[in-house]
Amino acid sequence: MLPSKVVRPMRSIAAMNPVRAATVSPGTGADNAQPLIVARALSKTYGAADRHQVTALKNLDFEIYDGEFVSVVGQSGCGKSTLLKVLAGLLPYSAGSVELNGKPLRGPSPEAAVVFQSPVLLPWRTVIENVLLPIEFRKLPIANYRQKAADLLALVGLQDFARRYPFELSGGMQQRAAIVRALVQDPRLLLMDEPFGALDAMTREQMNLELMRIWSGSRKTVFFITHSIAEAIFLSDRVFAMTTRPGTIADVISIDLPRPRDLSIINTDRFGRYAAHLHSLLDAQGGMF
Repeated sequence: MLPSKVVRPMRSIAAMNPVRAATVSPGTGADNAQPLIVARALSKTYGAADRHQVTALKNLDFEIYDGEFVSVVGQSGCGKSTLLKVLAGLLPYSAGSVELNGKPLRGPSPEAAVVFQSPVLLPWRTVIENVLLPIEFRKLPIANYRQKAADLLALVGLQDFARRYPFELSGGMQQRAAIVRALVQDPRLLLMDEPFGALDAMTREQMNLELMRIWSGSRKTVFFITHSIAEAIFLSDRVFAMTTRPGTIADVISIDLPRPRDLSIINTDRFGRYAAHLHSLLDAQGGMF
């Protein structure tokens, strides 16, 4: 896990509540970017009306812009993963609205792909066969995607492991294969639910750098769930800090750090001030998360 250097927060950081990131894509100001996701009064309640109900999300309003990297932090049980599943179309929302690329979100969309904490690779299939699995599910011509799959595996350094099986790969290599499986569909939106949470600290740092490299080349819109404040700051254009259940957005922090980033940036005062501010927000919600 990336360490989080904590220093005394400055007033200018504590007052931050931006609408969008300072930079969304190379040569394109945020003011010119179009929202890919728009949520209004979004709520999710579990349980039938005549039984005990649990409200996981309540009245969320936000936009996520095309090409933007947004992370979400918050305590366990605050609704982070629920929100991701709603945006993936895997869970219906109970109230409000969500639009993806200008259209109401009513279920899974080919414009979105999900990477979970576990790689979920089928052990009897080779790496490239796992990568091509969503193409099979969508009944698309596999031959048209083999070269793209090979190119993506080369992008993440797995070109020599295409015919290997998952048990022959390290945890980090398996997760890279899972990211490629998501990217082979060419989604506009990449939803990532703590994808590096199960990795050791050194591998996690390397995967953060790898993800930054992939994102810089593809400029997919990324919605990233994490328990690590430092990881969220390092990766993101903006960070959503969520309250305890029922989950709402306590603050939206724009990360004004230069790109490309390397690990040395975590030792800067500005990084430390972002970390201190996010810690103070989450501590106000009840401490550990």
